[in-house]
Amino acid sequence: HTQVHGRLHGRLRCTADCVQGFEQVFVNFGEHYTLLPFPMTLHRLVSRGLLAAGSRALSTSSFKSASTASNSAMMTGFRERLADGPDFGFRLGGDKEYAVHAPLPKEKTRKPDWLKRVIPAGENYQAIKKKLRGLKLATVCEEAKCPNIGECWTGGEGHIATATIMVMGDTCTRGCRFCAVKTSKAPPPLDPLEPVNTAEAIKSWGVGYIVITSVDRDDLPDQGSSHIANVVKEMKARSPEVLVEVLSPDFSGNMEDVDRVATCGLDVFAHNVETVERMTPSVRDRRANWAQSLKVLKRAKEAGAKVTKTSIMLGLGERPEEIQVALEALRAHDVDVVTFGQYMRPTRGHLAVVEYITPEGFAHWKTVAEGMGFLYVASGPKVRSSYRAGELYLKGMINSRKAAEVNVVQRQQSAAA
Repeated sequence: HTQVHGRLHGRLRCTADCVQGFEQVFVNFGEHYTLLPFPMTLHRLVSRGLLAAGSRALSTSSFKSASTASNSAMMTGFRERLADGPDFGFRLGGDKEYAVHAPLPKEKTRKPDWLKRVIPAGENYQAIKKKLRGLKLATVCEEAKCPNIGECWTGGEGHIATATIMVMGDTCTRGCRFCAVKTSKAPPPLDPLEPVNTAEAIKSWGVGYIVITSVDRDDLPDQGSSHIANVVKEMKARSPEVLVEVLSPDFSGNMEDVDRVATCGLDVFAHNVETVERMTPSVRDRRANWAQSLKVLKRAKEAGAKVTKTSIMLGLGERPEEIQVALEALRAHDVDVVTFGQYMRPTRGHLAVVEYITPEGFAHWKTVAEGMGFLYVASGPKVRSSYRAGELYLKGMINSRKAAEVNVVQRQQSAAA
């Protein structure tokens, strides 16, 4: 690549898609120009160490006008896109910070203290891991390199030990830019014994709440919806007292597949929007989109799902006002539960972290979402969509609803008698 001369004057406000589609971008480094002769998102620029994500927009004086009219127009568009980047000036009340800037990938800087992990250990952790290997089951905890694997698997402090089972194999047909799960256009065929094996594993654990997630299987006629439904049915047949949450794919917007999963006997239908609408094309696979995910969540509720749930990652460069709009859209589509967590880059080949949201920042969104009427909100730096933060609340909420339904039926029967 082109040798970079000089030093960048000013710092860029980073947004994932602001230079995508430009074939040539000239950036002024002192007295020199650097040519980037291919389309590149600012996330990639940051990850390659060419630009620094920071708190000030690149000033107009930082650029020198190109000699041709076409280059001048191109630069004008580039400046406009930069000015539309995320506002790192967003502040909470008092002296509380909303976020801190993430260092460049090559910088050896420690992550904030609130992101320290607990090393996986303990008898429960080892027992679950051994049992999964024996049954040849995959967990999203391992495949997606979740930072909470030790905390969730070991349980303790009033929480039950929980593992999120990933069905339909460990290879996905999609390639989201934040996810570490393996990808392939033609994954191995489904294991017909997986529904039974999964149900047996859940029964032997003796847990009361389990999350079933899956890879995307766009290569299958029904995109795997029948397989997921069979997993839930087998679990309910063997352990009817177990509450089941399914973290579902979008099935490419095929509502027949959505209905099949939503009506299979699950207790919570979850599907993650992952990020705000503007950043969806840069974060998720091109076959996923914001409007499609909203339709899936709404259809699941209409089909009879008792609770619908979604998750949003923060720290990718989204703007606070965009999060607010996203929450409003989710409530308009009757979503009951939302979780917020810090995006953590799984490998150097994935999207770089733009900023680390502080615990106070996550507390802010918890307050906002609860004020908008969500039944439950889990919000914290280490929270993930399947994190244990909401499991006990959801369990209590679902049991309360079931009890209320039984009371209604009993009253109707008494009135009829």
